[in-house]
Amino acid sequence: MRTTTVVIGAGHAGLAMSRHLTQRSIDHVVLERGELANSWRTQRWDSLRLLTPNWQTRLPDKHYTGDDPDGYMSMPQLVDFITSYARLIAAPVHTGTTVTRVTATDSGYDVITDRGTWSCATVVLASGAANIANVPAIAQHVPLSVAMHTALTYRAPDSLDERGVLVVGASATGVQLADEIQRSGRPVTLAVGEHVRLPRQYRRRDIFWWLDAAGILDERHDQVDDLVRARHVPSPQLIGDPEQRSIDLNTLADRGVQLIGRFAGITDGTAQFSGGLANTCTLADLKMNRLLDTFDEWAQTTRRVEAIAPHRFEPTRIPSTRMLEIDLRVGDIGTIIWATGCRSDYTWLDVPVLDRQGRIRHDGGIVTESPGMYLLGGSVLRRRRSSYINGAEADTADLSAHLHRHLDTLVST
Repeated sequence: MRTTTVVIGAGHAGLAMSRHLTQRSIDHVVLERGELANSWRTQRWDSLRLLTPNWQTRLPDKHYTGDDPDGYMSMPQLVDFITSYARLIAAPVHTGTTVTRVTATDSGYDVITDRGTWSCATVVLASGAANIANVPAIAQHVPLSVAMHTALTYRAPDSLDERGVLVVGASATGVQLADEIQRSGRPVTLAVGEHVRLPRQYRRRDIFWWLDAAGILDERHDQVDDLVRARHVPSPQLIGDPEQRSIDLNTLADRGVQLIGRFAGITDGTAQFSGGLANTCTLADLKMNRLLDTFDEWAQTTRRVEAIAPHRFEPTRIPSTRMLEIDLRVGDIGTIIWATGCRSDYTWLDVPVLDRQGRIRHDGGIVTESPGMYLLGGSVLRRRRSSYINGAEADTADLSAHLHRHLDTLVST
């Protein structure tokens, strides 16, 4: 089978690219191992909602048109949004088609699947940035009496036993799961490492309104001072709650969650934790306040915000006593949830473009070492907004234009 472009992955990014390819009259197929929006359907916990408000949920030629623009989509709502988008653009999607290998050829690429091989001049990797949970090696030393989950396998508190839960990681996933599980009546301990503290609202506007309006989300990848670090910054401590409430370490502590330092290791069934919780939280507070300073300066300069006085939030409160160890053998902790991030799975990519960590080397989604190959869906791929649904709108516009120019060079030569 032959086509000009193969897009691997029928999530929001792959479908957005399909829309641009169609508009440029580039014949293509979109291959999806499961159903449309498969990861959103199968690898998310039940109560999860987007961190971004509905008004910011947009793709090329489609945006949110419901009656709750300031709300946050649930996973079923997002799946419906993506599915209806695929119908709207008549995307040439082949579901139930698993890519097993991609190889380079003299004329482009062979994409080998369990339903045949596609030969193409260009290939777009849109299979997602969260296919495999990052579980640290120390997990192998957890006693067998303690169950373990990741953000990809956890679904709801009722799936856990009634004993205590240790949540490892305090980014968006960790704080949301700690909050939900504590509300279920199970005691929760949260191991806190590096994190980004943000309020849900500031001066009566959603934090994403500020990030969007002040132009921060449009900062390009080639303008970021430390791009490698920017691409690995934890997701902010936010929750897409219908009541638009903030979630941070103070609110969790008020609810009864016990805060401890970063998970450092396990010796003879005893988990050890860093004593640097205070420093970690002080740094997160400092960075949040610097961002709020940026917002205030922008508001003062543009005069786009009504006269609501700037304010700051209570510093993170640190427990008066430090807990540095937990004996996992005594039975108080029944479950550990590793909220330690996820990564992409490119084990099927037989092209020498991966670094030592298994990440694709690229320049803003252009895989320069393998002409005609493109990447979608990564954090700060082309802009800071690339990390969110609406980032695919501009990213796919840029990359489809580059892909089109690449095809033109093939014709001219």
